[in-house]
Amino acid sequence: MSTLEATGVGSHPGEDHFEALRVVFGELPGLPYLPELPARGVGADLVGRTAGLLVDLAVEVQPSGWRLADRPGRDHQRAVDHLRRDLDGLEEVGHDYTGPLKLQVCGPWTLAGAIELKYGDKMLSDAGAVRDLIASLAQGVEDHVAEVRRRLPGVTEIVLQLDEPGLPGVLAGTVPTASGFGRLAPVEGWRVSESLPLFGDPIVHCCAPSVPLRLLRTAGVRGVSLDASLLSRRDDDALGEALEAGLLLFLGVVPGTDTRLADAGVVARPALDLWRRLGFPPDKLAGQVVLTPACGLAGASPRYARAALAACRKAAQVLRDDPASGLQPG
Repeated sequence: MSTLEATGVGSHPGEDHFEALRVVFGELPGLPYLPELPARGVGADLVGRTAGLLVDLAVEVQPSGWRLADRPGRDHQRAVDHLRRDLDGLEEVGHDYTGPLKLQVCGPWTLAGAIELKYGDKMLSDAGAVRDLIASLAQGVEDHVAEVRRRLPGVTEIVLQLDEPGLPGVLAGTVPTASGFGRLAPVEGWRVSESLPLFGDPIVHCCAPSVPLRLLRTAGVRGVSLDASLLSRRDDDALGEALEAGLLLFLGVVPGTDTRLADAGVVARPALDLWRRLGFPPDKLAGQVVLTPACGLAGASPRYARAALAACRKAAQVLRDDPASGLQPG
């Protein structure tokens, strides 16, 4: 993407995937995405939806959550069916679309911290199981991207987003065991760094505190997606290094749940303030920063979800048209 575009994080309220798609393509013509609707239940949630993409690994729902299974059953099939209906809707709504499209999947480390082994702890506790999961997910994502390209031949590029809200906990060793009474051992950073290139050049989204910016930069990802309100000056050095290395910054600037939205200039302010603080030239801003909601919109009202995406688009226009005016010291 050579110029700034606004986009969303992924999830939407409600159960009408056609309506969600119409909102996304209507409000975000520069970088639409395939929305997720977790309110539909089992298999539409972040973990289940992505688990349905796994190759040669089946899952099922137990009282404790998702678990590996011997063979695909009803829960696995629900996840597959939800995604198939979403792709049918995407093909119908976006049939004449030309441009980039964003797809979101749960990242391998958050997934490993959520899915349990058949008779034991979470997959994250077993290095061999994690390797199998990463390989299975990488193949499943590759197949998913190919399917989207087949259905929408006008798509010029796929922007792949790995949702990794659990990554800081994986690295810090704070992920609870399946019993909940203990914590899983921390994962070495190099293991995470080695895994991410298997997904091409993804955007890594993490709306939790302590996003591992230096690790993601050295892993060679295309960009990072985070909540602007969780950034502090302590992050400036690592974020500056990432931006100087050419990473894209997907910056969450409006809340993910209903609130009164400010005008475009105020919504754009976190990006402008950050850019000025880091000392980067104004003409680089539009090519490197993408404005988004702070996190998914599943907890918002449908009306607010639409307004939040529109607010991001309008704020992006402010940055693109006259970034220098907002970068003057106040």
